[in-house]
Amino acid sequence: MLVAIFIIFILQLTGEALQKYFDLAIPGPVVGLMLMLCTLMITKSKTHPSIISLRTSIINTSEQLLSYLSLLFVPIGVGVIMHLQLLEAQLLRILVVIVVGTICTMIFTSAVFAKINKAKDNG
Repeated sequence: MLVAIFIIFILQLTGEALQKYFDLAIPGPVVGLMLMLCTLMITKSKTHPSIISLRTSIINTSEQLLSYLSLLFVPIGVGVIMHLQLLEAQLLRILVVIVVGTICTMIFTSAVFAKINKAKDNG
């Protein structure tokens, strides 16, 4: 488990470094997650026992970390409470962004679903 956490942190650090070096608009941890996804996809077909063991360890450790994900929202909640006056001042803008973002997400999701459904019906 310790090796898997180390690999996860190394991938996150690599993502942070790539984000800073290339000045990407995507956050570093997201780049790290994409690197981990690519690593897991590449090693999926490998049959070497040590690679299989390491891959399984990374997946199990990730699942265990996800079970504690709700604890990571506590600092965010405290930060929101500390800046409540700022939120009150920007409430209308925040609500507009949430509503427009939700509508755009629903439209995009339904369009992708319709295309996938159409492709399945034709193919």
